[in-house]
Amino acid sequence: MAVIEIVNLKKQYAGKYVLQGINLSIDAGQVVGYIGPNGAGKSTTIKIIAGITDEFEGDVSVFGMDVRRHALEIKQRIGYIPEQAAIYDVLTPIEYLRFIGRLYGLSEEVIGTKSWELLRLFELSDKAETRMNTYSKGMKQKVLLISGLIHNPEIIFLDEPLSGLDANAVILVKEILSQLKQSGKTIFYSSHIMDVVEKISDRIVIIDKGAVVADGSFESLQQQAHQGTLENIFTSLTGGDQQNTSTAKEFINVLNS
Repeated sequence: MAVIEIVNLKKQYAGKYVLQGINLSIDAGQVVGYIGPNGAGKSTTIKIIAGITDEFEGDVSVFGMDVRRHALEIKQRIGYIPEQAAIYDVLTPIEYLRFIGRLYGLSEEVIGTKSWELLRLFELSDKAETRMNTYSKGMKQKVLLISGLIHNPEIIFLDEPLSGLDANAVILVKEILSQLKQSGKTIFYSSHIMDVVEKISDRIVIIDKGAVVADGSFESLQQQAHQGTLENIFTSLTGGDQQNTSTAKEFINVLNS
């Protein structure tokens, strides 16, 4: 059963289309890796589906509800973890998570228990009552991850969620995503870290210049592009392989000049 339906999605900024007509149907429990070059429209797509951006052309529905008319109801049932968010860093993590939990209608007892336990698992419990304006980017990202998952959402949107995390935290988040996948969550995952996308995705959608250029399992994309790794498939389908080689040679020439 499809929980996300996107029909002819277009979006323009200053008269220029950054999404050229995206069509996707995503089933419940499916893990979709959504990748593309910078500026391809990945973050814009996610913001539209998550009900953050409402000015677009085409039709988008989540749980069978139109995102334009039912954004609030949809937001109650999804989790959104962006690369950077406007965390209220004058708050402590406990205060911030209490605020987020109340927005989702969780009880004070549930908020308190989950907040402390999840912060402990991310090795932040000793700083749980320290204002976040003293936190590093990676520490803030951990709090952001917790805030997007604390209400146990049915669909999880992740836009470069590993940004700023240390190596141990990256490994932990990879395993959390694998466990979420096993539990049947629907995950829409955008990242430049190809090995994570390759590992967890049932389906990989590659977009370039606002249009879908490939859509299928990793194995089917391998056959289509005649390439072995997802990184090679990506550069082949987006035209980056020759450009990267040419640019690298120019870079070396400048260094040697």
